[in-house]
Amino acid sequence: MEMKLLVAYLQKKHLILKQLYEISPKILGSRKKLSLFWGIDLKSYYTIVIVIAKKSRVVRKEAEEIIALHAMLEKYQTIHIPKKYLILDAPLCSKAKAIFEENGWKVWEESIDVL
Repeated sequence: MEMKLLVAYLQKKHLILKQLYEISPKILGSRKKLSLFWGIDLKSYYTIVIVIAKKSRVVRKEAEEIIALHAMLEKYQTIHIPKKYLILDAPLCSKAKAIFEENGWKVWEESIDVL
């Protein structure tokens, strides 16, 4: 995913990050096909943005793996990341959506141009 497209998308959602970094899921020990970004917003809160584009449905098990990926990033960077966003270009299971909402994730089920 190109960072320029992500920044433009986040600005449309009124989320402006003064710093934004991309990190490979492989560094965290994951083989997932997703784009993982973390940064700092204007109020100095750490923020994680995960972008997933696929054809198959995101189910409960995968939702738990994504939440675990957030925990791994916190441990890897030794920071607390309170703001969590998921941009999803795939169908989402209702149970998976409930798990994300229980854990404080903001889920946007929209397509953005993935390059």
